[in-house]
Amino acid sequence: MLLLAAGLPGACAADDGAAIPLIFDTDLGNDCDDVLPLGMIHALCSRGECELLAVTITKDHPYAAPFADVVNTFYGRGDVPIGVCGSGVTPEEGKYNGLCESADADGPRYPHDLGSGREAPPAVEVLRRTLAAAEDGSVVVCQVGFSTNLADLLESAPDQHSPLAGRELAAKKVRLLSVMAGAFAKVPDDSTGQPREHYEYNVVMDIAAAQKLCANWPTPIVWSGFEVGLNLRYPHESIERDYRYADHHPLPEAYRLYNPPPHDRPTWDLTSVLYAVRPDRGYFRLSQPGRVSIADDGLTRFEPGGGRDRYLIVDEATRPRAIEAMVQLASQPPGG
Repeated sequence: MLLLAAGLPGACAADDGAAIPLIFDTDLGNDCDDVLPLGMIHALCSRGECELLAVTITKDHPYAAPFADVVNTFYGRGDVPIGVCGSGVTPEEGKYNGLCESADADGPRYPHDLGSGREAPPAVEVLRRTLAAAEDGSVVVCQVGFSTNLADLLESAPDQHSPLAGRELAAKKVRLLSVMAGAFAKVPDDSTGQPREHYEYNVVMDIAAAQKLCANWPTPIVWSGFEVGLNLRYPHESIERDYRYADHHPLPEAYRLYNPPPHDRPTWDLTSVLYAVRPDRGYFRLSQPGRVSIADDGLTRFEPGGGRDRYLIVDEATRPRAIEAMVQLASQPPGG
């Protein structure tokens, strides 16, 4: 049985139409599909649909946090807290995070305050502080990288921010976790084109953390599997023409550095943001309830029959609407 997104426990928009308090957890720098959703979030903030409470990073390189600050500052929200991990997972710079150091003849190309991830607080501290200050049952967390930070949050001890341990704090404050991870349908093999099980990157890069998240996360989770973004591709024409309102723009510049157009990149991470903030717009269908588990080799499995988890399903009838929404939001000018 397939279910529409609206009306599901933990998957509804704010009842009073207020902005959704959102935490964005990302491995920024490993793919250009991490940059575009951050632009989407800022557009949704400008529309009054969400409030970006914090950005936490699961890529362990000192340029990842400054580049997040670049994007936040570009959109006029340079004061958004940023937290970092010390996991050692993907410690390389990446193809575009070095934009935080770019300079032109008249000064820095992208002004920002955070010089290095070494100057940023630990992600768990930022998560605990942010959740403790939020209203009960209000926060939506969107995780589009590894499960490192949220797994560490679950194991965190009471501190000056909250007398609750991490799992209890998440249970009290978080309404929904929207995750880009795993695969819930077979995908074509790159060589043969034949369908095969897929070992998804965000899971296999930190399997232990993904297993802890699956075993212990206390609120509803909606998963966007590899197959979803693979079937919703960001049109390169948008990169080439929709961002011309700025002489320099971090989103298309990062996209080009990662893989220049003509290249229609799958929208993996964008889909989780779209669902996190607009779950009731009918962009996707949802699976029946069940339970996700992660095998020791990183393979994702879903057992239906009731449980905490559901996953997104692309409906061909609404596929163009989903793509159009993501393009319009990602390319919306700051403050627009």
